[in-house]
Amino acid sequence: MDIESVVARINELARKHKTDGLTEEEILERAKLRERYLENFRANFRQRLEQIEIVEE
Repeated sequence: MDIESVVARINELARKHKTDGLTEEEILERAKLRERYLENFRANFRQRLEQIEIVEE
């Protein structure tokens, strides 16, 4: 599952939570998807930071 589909599913679950509520299985799925999204975000952010090069004048 790529990150776009993870975000789409998180958003779908968020909309359902606001209208109908979530089952226990959906709550667990949402938590796992959120953690996967955060892991991806952290990895990308760390990679960006490691690419920064400080140049002194």
